[in-house]
Amino acid sequence: MSVQERIREQVQGNDVVLYMKGTPQFPQCGFSSAAVQVLRACGIRRVMAVNVLEDPEIRQGIKEFANWPTIPQLYVNGEFVGGSDIMKEMYESGELQSLLGPVAQAQAEQA
Repeated sequence: MSVQERIREQVQGNDVVLYMKGTPQFPQCGFSSAAVQVLRACGIRRVMAVNVLEDPEIRQGIKEFANWPTIPQLYVNGEFVGGSDIMKEMYESGELQSLLGPVAQAQAEQA
């Protein structure tokens, strides 16, 4: 399976996927940390986090997948949302809460 196929499966098989440096519990850069904080502020408790530092193929492949040069990258319901700056702007405008609201509600009901 190619790296692009692996990424496609991850993105399409999970409601919320965050490609980041480190893990949600131990982010390895400020941008990844900010992305996790924004997701938590939106009520997201479970996210498929992919640590790009552990897999060089994914680290390069994700940049090509979305034609987006930086990490972190957020995908919601199979769609690319953006990096930490876009996430922050969307959060401040309320757009991210609207996008993630149904996922956060479903997670809360499953808890």
